[in-house]
Amino acid sequence: MTRKLRVGVLFGGQSSEHDVSLRSAQAILRHIDRSRFDVVPIGITRDGRWLVGGDPLRALAAVSRLPLESENADESEDSRSSMPASITDDVRAIAPTHVVGELDVVFPVLHGPNGEDGTVQGLLELAGIPYVGCGVLASAVAMDKPTAKRLFAWAGLPQARWLLITWREWQHDSQSVEQRVEEEIGYPCFVKPANLGSSVGVTKVRAAAHLGPAIEEAGRYDRRILIEEAIDARELEVSVLGNDEPVASIVGEIIPSREFYDYEAKYVDTGSQLLIPAPITPEQAEATRRMAVEAFRLIDGAGMARVDFFLDRRTGQVLINEVNTIPGFTAISMYPKLWEASGLPFRELITRLIELALERHQEKVQRRCG
Repeated sequence: MTRKLRVGVLFGGQSSEHDVSLRSAQAILRHIDRSRFDVVPIGITRDGRWLVGGDPLRALAAVSRLPLESENADESEDSRSSMPASITDDVRAIAPTHVVGELDVVFPVLHGPNGEDGTVQGLLELAGIPYVGCGVLASAVAMDKPTAKRLFAWAGLPQARWLLITWREWQHDSQSVEQRVEEEIGYPCFVKPANLGSSVGVTKVRAAAHLGPAIEEAGRYDRRILIEEAIDARELEVSVLGNDEPVASIVGEIIPSREFYDYEAKYVDTGSQLLIPAPITPEQAEATRRMAVEAFRLIDGAGMARVDFFLDRRTGQVLINEVNTIPGFTAISMYPKLWEASGLPFRELITRLIELALERHQEKVQRRCG
């Protein structure tokens, strides 16, 4: 009998998206094909400790006081809520190099800095362990929004107007920054950290009087701050899958429950609507899918990514927004939903992502040996 592959599912982390990662990990742990894979859950605490053994997912969820869906339909709400808000006794801390060396492949489900930005990918590269998703370069480029936008501009992909400032610039000459925003971007506009995801730290600014507080908020998360034109647009998303021959899913549309698709609308408020497929013209759908694959190739993507777009209501033009190299896998996340609607169910999607990781790693080994 063929030995099952040992798959480490890595979640939690030190970013502000820690709780989102736990929800994504729960969905993957629930849907992964256990007839083919031995699963090793690996949690990372907010202070960077790696945890194995027992149930790291529920241990971290207890610390965050994050309710998780029960794996057992008979488990009562009382028993779930009685878990201590601390790391449980059967979960132990371990050095990262000790755990990854015992695995055949790692599935990182880490959103945000120190997980989605190439840091963990670099660790796994040094350890020689196959891993799901983009490599160091693609992860770092996609996570840094200004760098990705410069790359898209170089390739001629249409996007909204934007400018980049630093926290130091704002502190030393706020009037100059205000003037640049007025002249180059205008109002309304979005202010966001340059290197974060899940709409954390993002503010929509309608007038100059509100620019300062928005920059202060974004500056809590990053020293570099992105200011973008706010377009009257519909929000489209495409899931991309593959290595050197990536393919795009059908196009989906998000109708946020709030004014824009912020953190609350994505993960807390269930009122947001996901339209699959998006009610757009065939020409718009084709342009969106083509740009999604082009953007994936531009950053040298591998495995997976979700590419986000704006559809300008006034002109009908599709504009690229950003690439997410570790998209959400929660119960309401677009990435798996778009592939399911495209004919690839969640369980098969996870298997395919693992296969792509192994294929890419094997190609690297062959080049070294050749």
